[in-house]
Amino acid sequence: MSTRLLSIVALSACALLLANNSTRRFSVAPHLSTLPNSQTKKLRRQLTPQGVAHLRSALDALDDMQARDDARTTHAREAQELYAATDDRLVWFVDTQPTAEARQIIEELKHTDEKGLRVEDYDGPLWDTRLEEFTGSKSSSETDEIDFDVALTVSTMRFLSDLHLGRVNPRALHFQIASGDKSMDLSEFLRNQLIHTNVHNVVQSVEPKFLAYGRTLQALHTYLELTRTDDGELLPLPSKAIRAGETYSGVPRLARLLQSLGDLGSPRKSARQLYDSELARAVMHFQKRHGLEPNGHLDTRTLTELNTPLGRRVLQLQLTLERWRWLPQNFSRPPVVVNIPEFRLYAIGEDHRVALAMSIVAGRAYHRQTPVFTSDIQSVIFRPYWNVPLTIQRNELVPQLAKHPSYLVENSYEILDMRGQVILNFQNDQKLAAKLQSGEWLLRQRPGPGNSLGLIKFELPNPYDVYLHGTPAPELFARSRRDFSHGCIRVEDPVALAVWILRGNPAWPEERIREAMNGDETLRVDLQKPIPAWILYGTAVVQEDGEVHFLKDIYGHDAALESALESKGHRI
Repeated sequence: MSTRLLSIVALSACALLLANNSTRRFSVAPHLSTLPNSQTKKLRRQLTPQGVAHLRSALDALDDMQARDDARTTHAREAQELYAATDDRLVWFVDTQPTAEARQIIEELKHTDEKGLRVEDYDGPLWDTRLEEFTGSKSSSETDEIDFDVALTVSTMRFLSDLHLGRVNPRALHFQIASGDKSMDLSEFLRNQLIHTNVHNVVQSVEPKFLAYGRTLQALHTYLELTRTDDGELLPLPSKAIRAGETYSGVPRLARLLQSLGDLGSPRKSARQLYDSELARAVMHFQKRHGLEPNGHLDTRTLTELNTPLGRRVLQLQLTLERWRWLPQNFSRPPVVVNIPEFRLYAIGEDHRVALAMSIVAGRAYHRQTPVFTSDIQSVIFRPYWNVPLTIQRNELVPQLAKHPSYLVENSYEILDMRGQVILNFQNDQKLAAKLQSGEWLLRQRPGPGNSLGLIKFELPNPYDVYLHGTPAPELFARSRRDFSHGCIRVEDPVALAVWILRGNPAWPEERIREAMNGDETLRVDLQKPIPAWILYGTAVVQEDGEVHFLKDIYGHDAALESALESKGHRI
């Protein structure tokens, strides 16, 4: 399998300028800035007046194509800037032959599937035929050369933009992702970088620098190869779950599949139908990688995952690569990353590796989804109050009052008026229910071990009023699927997270953190340097040891992104 695409080159500061349409503008990171004119190679040959007219007509047609179909990104303006800057000369030809750089970028366009992109979007299958027009004794016209040059320019610009920014604007999917300064002037980039140097290295320079991105690329290559070699045989579905020691007609296929996926280590020489303990252990490993209860039983859910086409796994990896491209490449401090479908939190260290990981509880799949967004953790609050959101107050707590008149007292709730003053004397009657239902009075839960936020809250400003916090119900972390919250994110080990977040503050060692949690007052500790917090969504995760985990699309975001990508899948 090719390894030429695995090296990830770090980018300097870069920012996504989010437009209202499908085209997003790119400007270059400092180390990719314009080269002095003295370092550029001589310009390509001058076109005839008729050739110049044809070139300008071809460039004008790109504007018409964009106007007819918003999904088709032609990069017309950037292409026009490129040819204007070269005085209407071709950029991919010397005399009548495509340059070495042209042939190198064509090789990249023919293998964009190895980047998680679709080769058809960059005319990948057409380039060999197009090149044949300029080989051997064949003679080409100036018009042919112009058409080839413009087509290669547009395909290359689209490829670089998609590789650097992603193919879909995340805001079109209602994700509040701030991508930082991540722009690139495509015209300048091609003129001063790509068409005059080693194309492969330059292409790599626009990719995300995250180690996880590189691991995901490697996993994609593995699964692309598996799709070519696996026979796709489906495992039979038995009437009841198969346990270790029982017979199962699908054992030969099961063993082959688990071995190819890396869950079963050694080859099995026997084709017997005994589902033995070795296979059961391999199935447990497979279950763990796919978010299932690792019990080793061949039940319906496990067999459904085993029978999932490998092409679907390729798609999940492609969608994950797309989402990595949305993110900022430079940040003030290493981030805290939450992956919703995985129900995991990762704190990233200065070496860009995972320094801390723990389970989380996310929002319910129906009506209470945790949003996808980026923000900054700005403070840690010990013994927090919980200001009950009005929807929860109306829909959940007011009905509880009707069933259990002492519910508020037993669960340490206070009633506040519109000025935020505590109402000490109240009666549980229709008047109280009406004021709570209307929002004239609000509920707040006092700090303590029974508080719904636990004893620590991590504040990160966002339009959804979502934050990280502890919980008085740790038993939910034992579940394999953990979408139980109202949208906020419960963390399994808030003390460890607080220690990590406050690690640069010598006034807050673990001992004092525990004292503050168990003290008598609410304390807020503001961070001198906020920590980026990325609340993300990915159903394919590659661990640092290379193990690939595939997860359920619990919120349907994969399906939405797949649909958005399909709507943009037009060839130039």
